[in-house]
Amino acid sequence: MNKLALFDLDHTLLPLDSDYEWGQFLVRTGAVDAEAFKRANDDFFAQYQAGTLDPVEYLEFSLGTLAQFTRPQLDAMHRQFMAEVIEPAIMPAARALLRKHLDGGDLVAIVTATNRFVTAPIAAALGVEHLIAAIPEEDEHGNLTGKLVGVPTSGAGKVTHTHAWLETIGKPLGAFESSHFYSDSHNDIPLLSVVTHPVATNPNAALATHATGLGWPSLYLFND
Repeated sequence: MNKLALFDLDHTLLPLDSDYEWGQFLVRTGAVDAEAFKRANDDFFAQYQAGTLDPVEYLEFSLGTLAQFTRPQLDAMHRQFMAEVIEPAIMPAARALLRKHLDGGDLVAIVTATNRFVTAPIAAALGVEHLIAAIPEEDEHGNLTGKLVGVPTSGAGKVTHTHAWLETIGKPLGAFESSHFYSDSHNDIPLLSVVTHPVATNPNAALATHATGLGWPSLYLFND
């Protein structure tokens, strides 16, 4: 594997934000207090879109919500979430892009700020083995404690976590013949800036402007 292909998840491979939609799912199914949770979830999502989100604050909110359920309860809820929300949203164009890199023998990974509980089944559904995501702390029974392990996988944290992952396989970023990173968001400019082939994918306005200024290619997999 001499080539590396990294992908953001939300609004890049999926035409939605899986973390936000998970929150909406919890509200819709009555798992949380609808008014209070929706208000907080909407506020955090607006901060993310504006680039002002404190990732630790958000993750503590998100993981704290998960901690009130047992792991079997969470797993059952997530299966329903996959069937009702995620699987219908996986577009053929996203699968085709992933397949192009996988069939080419590239090392493929999803690098997302959304926590691993929400995203691991999504990565599996997309056929991607390697996932870099925020790690929820678990107790000895596999229940989530509501705490984050390590630093968030957002912004510059994506660079830190990507380098750390590559160290575990003994192949630093510079050892690859080429490295792609596909992302929709200006929040991912740090990681986009260190790969050989940054691709603004379904870019938001801020990333589109930045990409145009630097001559980065843009790719549109779907219409949000």
